[in-house]
Amino acid sequence: MAAAPAPPLLVVLTGPTGSGKSECALRLATLLTGRLPVEIVSVDSAQVYHGMDIGTAKPDRAIRERVPHHLIDIRDPAQSYSAGDFVRDAHAAIAAIHARRALPLLVGGTMLYLHALREGLAGLPRGSAPIRHEIEALAAARGWPAVHAELARVDGAAAARIGAHDRQRLQRALEVYRLTGVPISHWQARTEGARAQFRWLRFALWPGSRVQLRQRLQARFDAMLRAGLLDEVRTLYARGDLTPQHASMRAVGYRQLWEYCAARVSLEEACASAITATAQLAKRQLTWLRRDREMTLIGDIAVGVLETLGEQILDGARHDRCSAGC
Repeated sequence: MAAAPAPPLLVVLTGPTGSGKSECALRLATLLTGRLPVEIVSVDSAQVYHGMDIGTAKPDRAIRERVPHHLIDIRDPAQSYSAGDFVRDAHAAIAAIHARRALPLLVGGTMLYLHALREGLAGLPRGSAPIRHEIEALAAARGWPAVHAELARVDGAAAARIGAHDRQRLQRALEVYRLTGVPISHWQARTEGARAQFRWLRFALWPGSRVQLRQRLQARFDAMLRAGLLDEVRTLYARGDLTPQHASMRAVGYRQLWEYCAARVSLEEACASAITATAQLAKRQLTWLRRDREMTLIGDIAVGVLETLGEQILDGARHDRCSAGC
């Protein structure tokens, strides 16, 4: 009796913001050119939006023509995009890439999206604008730590995982409880993910030190400003249909420069706040990765490291071909 074919290969390249994921992915795709076609699936909650190019470090069209990219520029900034949307769209993209006998390379640092794809996402209820407004009003009056304290009273497991200033996740967790009376941690316990659906090779870039990463983030933000980030935010602000409550405008960098466009802070204050917020995001991403014992950490892309990764990927791809009959 013939053995069942092995699940198809799926490669993940992640890491904190500013760690060089996109550059590393392109170098890896170039290295594999001629031996294994690679298509990149973006795992970035801001790159999905049109008109948000500079602040999201979105690859330009020349790069995207050289190496196919997916899940970029698929939403207007006024539209929502959730982890559930990502899981659905990522599965469709991955299936199409495998059908072309190419390799899906998932690249990005939105850890919730990666977790949802691999471990599953509960069939949570749809959001409720009135309840979200109630929670935002509570936060405005008493602060997000008060929202965290309320969540802790009704769902200690979720509160233990969510930081006291993680606005989006706090709001969603409390919203689900107020909608259903069932803690979000109970919903999430019912999920099924794609862990067994694919053979995963997962790599994470790990910075040499937080000081070096902070310096890199500062330099990158300065480069974004020189490239026209402020004009990009001004264009979004001038649309008139966007607010700081839209998920797109909560993206790091955009949120802080929006405050400058609204004349609530100086440009110097907005830039300093953006760099601090970016460093805080990187810290949360590193914490998430540190908990993942099965992730392969790459501390330095030195000579030979990418070649070693490429050989691991090619070995996995050869396994795929043999499973299909070689």
